[in-house]
Amino acid sequence: MVKRIKLRTLLFGGIITLLFVVLIGRIYWVQVVKGDFWYDKAKSRWAAEEKLVAKRGSITDRDGNMLAMDSIAYDVTVNPFMINKLNIADEVAEGLSKLLGKPKADLLDIVTKQKADGEFYQQREIHEEGWKIDKELADKVVAFRKELYDKYKTKDVGIYLFEDQKRYYPRNSMASQLLGYVTKEGQAATGIEAYFNDKLQGVDGELKYEKDGKRVQLAQGEVEYKPAKDGQDIALTIDMDIQHYVEEALVGINEKYKPKSITAIAADPNTMEILAMANYPTFNPNTYWDSNYENAYNHAIKSLYEPGSTFKIVTLAAAVQEGIFNPNATYHSGSIAVPGAPVKDINKVGWGTISYLEGLKRSSNVAFVKLGWEQLGGEKLLDYINRFGFGQKTGILLGGEAAGGINVNLSIPSDIARASFGQGKVQVTALQQVAAVAAVANGGNLMEPHIVKQIYDPNTQTTVKTEPKVVRQVISKDTSKKVGEYLEQVVSDQEIGTGRNAYIEGYRVAGKTGTAQKVINGKYSSDKFVVSFIGYAPVENPKIVLYIVVDEPNDPLAGGGAVAAPAFKDIVYKSLKHMGVAPTIKGTENEKKEVTVTVPKLSSMTVSQAKAQLKSRSLNVEVVGGGTKVVQQVPASGASVHPAQKVYLITEQRDKLKIPDMTGISLRDALEIASVLDIRVTAKGEGYVASQKQVTQNGERLLELTLAPQTDLAAGTSGQTEDAAAGNKESKQ
Repeated sequence: MVKRIKLRTLLFGGIITLLFVVLIGRIYWVQVVKGDFWYDKAKSRWAAEEKLVAKRGSITDRDGNMLAMDSIAYDVTVNPFMINKLNIADEVAEGLSKLLGKPKADLLDIVTKQKADGEFYQQREIHEEGWKIDKELADKVVAFRKELYDKYKTKDVGIYLFEDQKRYYPRNSMASQLLGYVTKEGQAATGIEAYFNDKLQGVDGELKYEKDGKRVQLAQGEVEYKPAKDGQDIALTIDMDIQHYVEEALVGINEKYKPKSITAIAADPNTMEILAMANYPTFNPNTYWDSNYENAYNHAIKSLYEPGSTFKIVTLAAAVQEGIFNPNATYHSGSIAVPGAPVKDINKVGWGTISYLEGLKRSSNVAFVKLGWEQLGGEKLLDYINRFGFGQKTGILLGGEAAGGINVNLSIPSDIARASFGQGKVQVTALQQVAAVAAVANGGNLMEPHIVKQIYDPNTQTTVKTEPKVVRQVISKDTSKKVGEYLEQVVSDQEIGTGRNAYIEGYRVAGKTGTAQKVINGKYSSDKFVVSFIGYAPVENPKIVLYIVVDEPNDPLAGGGAVAAPAFKDIVYKSLKHMGVAPTIKGTENEKKEVTVTVPKLSSMTVSQAKAQLKSRSLNVEVVGGGTKVVQQVPASGASVHPAQKVYLITEQRDKLKIPDMTGISLRDALEIASVLDIRVTAKGEGYVASQKQVTQNGERLLELTLAPQTDLAAGTSGQTEDAAAGNKESKQ
């Protein structure tokens, strides 16, 4: 018996020893041989990782007005398990369908979604309609959810909202083809958003740390931190106010003529900064999915046109530069024999024997065939066309720019003849036209157009500014001046000038109409046209060049002078006032009379009401202070002021106010503003405020003003006094 007990004890002890040896071996295998492997496994279970999303850079206009920015958004998700547990699938689907605009049948499929084993899912997203919705709609979803909470006496009805981020365009459709858009998936599509995506998007960061079983960060745990690099902020050259004037005018053209499309570009001819770029029809990038994709197409840089008579400016500039154009020389209008095909004027019979200047005013095709084909010759004409930048990209920093095409065969006379007035083998973009006419306006320099004023990098806190770039000098300053004077008469001659509807009282305006037949199935159409107007002002010191192109207006008899010139007048008039370019008109040979506007009574109005009053009188306004009501105004009500002068709306008490920019106002008004601000003023010179400087003397604020005559501040002078005729009695050219 004892012996048996001893054997059992030895056996049991042997087994225990063996198990212990196995355990020690396993521990050795896990902790030593495979120690690194299992340590990494454990570490991965301890580790938590968070993505630090980079902020996409903003896009603003030249003055910092926001055009595109990142904004908080919300994603709607549902829990089919909870919804079906409560038996409210139909009610949830119907309620969300009304809010999100998604078909009820689709939502019912989502809220009843089951796995292969028949178990309901616990989370499903609602794409696209419930993805990245704005706060207003999110609040409505929350309100609907609360109704269900109250109705079913529960705190979970299977509807959830998660905070997200989306791209937001606070001006809605303004400059939409220029800006482009970012999709809900975060993909940059078209425009500035796409072209500068590498700079705008930034680089996401990450945070890695160790956590315990309750997902709380370990105090002594390892931490890896890679900060996010926010995207760069881009300031465009466009002026939001001028962009608004342009888009407003395009809407007016569309309402009257119902064309296929309208394009307009405004630029500073001295720098080729783009002040406005617009197309119609347009779209809202906030809801890009609601519009046809073609509405996002930027015709200003991508579409090619036969320019028609606006192209005559190139032939005119070349002829003047070469000493060929004599405004008083005469020719016989009507038609001219050109091998291959004769060229006729718009009225077929012409106007008899007339001067070349009259031919320019009437937009005579024959006059320009004689200048381009007969006198300049094909080789020289083509050289000027190329030097003005046609047939090559302008270099603007936007994707998809077309180069156009100048396919003139010098051995074919009709190619040369028709190119001289913008027909035939001449295909150009709107931007090329603007750059070429800007060269005529600015003294002869072809400038590279640019749309970006500066780019700010928040990570390095550095700013890169875009400087004007001269491509080449095309014509001389003297030629530029003469061509401007000739083109001015196209607008100022109210009897025969085809551009007379672009006349602006008080300003010297140069311009040219254009009407080009469209090619349909290889032949020129008799009732489908592209009509246009291009010009600049003031002639003696150009501040703006503007081109408007209207594709297929519904009236085949309406040319560029009837369709585009009135819109040009409206845009340029408002823009010059916005820029502070004051007009003058000539009363007699010995005196000049200033154009003035009477300032209305604005005190006690809200700021928005006061702004509306001033806008209706085309007066510039500056709000001083952060209040909502006008406490005081300068100048006072009833005062007569230059249309270019600012009216200051004082909205707070003097101790809270900052000194506004007083450039261009009279000393009397400057002193009145200074009195309101309780600041002492010293002035030198005579006339109007040219510059200002704030200094501190003995602890007191002092404002030093430098004055100059108004004529030195604004360059707009004109000898014209009559209103522009409003009729449509111009040639279609």
